[in-house]
Amino acid sequence: MSIRTTATIQKIKPGVKIWLSLNKEGVFGHGKWQLLDAIHREGSLRAAADALGISYRKAWGDLRKAERILGVRFLERRRGGAAGGESSLTPEGKKWHKEYARFHTEVETEIARAFSRWQKRMKA
Repeated sequence: MSIRTTATIQKIKPGVKIWLSLNKEGVFGHGKWQLLDAIHREGSLRAAADALGISYRKAWGDLRKAERILGVRFLERRRGGAAGGESSLTPEGKKWHKEYARFHTEVETEIARAFSRWQKRMKA
């Protein structure tokens, strides 16, 4: 193997997208996790959508769809008046937020291990 090829292999990094599907339909992945994370940080669905640069309608629709398909209630919603409403994660929402992050980290760790083995085989 050429020096250039070896150097290129050293620079390559794996990329992966992970999502959970039910009946071949994607229902939860990094985007919905980011939305739950932003709601947890920002305190409202509208502020979370703004922080992520997506429309309130999309954020609301995505969560409603996931809640319906999974049978999980992610958010406690309190309507606001002039001061605006609030959203917080339900206990189930907090669990999905926490455990999906843990799952994602575990998968990335295993991918890094497998990738390291691949790099070693490629150098041989």
